[in-house]
Amino acid sequence: MEKFKKLTDTAIPLPIENIDTDQIIPARFLKATNKQGFGDNVFRDWRFNKDGSENTDFVLNDDTFKGPILVAGDNFGCGSSREHAAWALEGYGFKVIISSFFADIFKGNALNNGILPLQVTPEYLKELLATIKANPKTELTINLEKQTLDSPVGVIPFDIDPYKKVCMINGYDDIDFLISNKEKIEAFELEKAF
Repeated sequence: MEKFKKLTDTAIPLPIENIDTDQIIPARFLKATNKQGFGDNVFRDWRFNKDGSENTDFVLNDDTFKGPILVAGDNFGCGSSREHAAWALEGYGFKVIISSFFADIFKGNALNNGILPLQVTPEYLKELLATIKANPKTELTINLEKQTLDSPVGVIPFDIDPYKKVCMINGYDDIDFLISNKEKIEAFELEKAF
């Protein structure tokens, strides 16, 4: 995974509630067993019309909005527990998803794939979406080390599991984390052997 400490960039507003994993990556694209190509089909049924042409009304097809931060409506990532949803979002280039609520399994899958699911209050989310829509060049700063989100709406703290924070800051997956602690693990084993 890529290291994540601090990110300052613009965001894409998607003010739709209850975005489920089938909307993020439709089930018909779940045949692959590796992460390659999933980003091409993120929000496929919203990004493209039935004839395959681009849906120019969908925000990801609007050049006005750019950035690796997705600001979405409440209850993001609900539905079936498919890791492919996180693969698709990461493959598209998203590094942070901001919402007022995340489905638990999606939240874990996002963190395991280097995406920060950043939860804010419904009031903050509403103001943030309005601010971005009014000014697409609005920049947000996410400081993972300090656990803060800084935007024109205000600076607020956010929660993250301490273990996942360490993993994201260092670019570790679970195996990398264990390898980084190899000497401590070996010392513990030697201590317990006697």
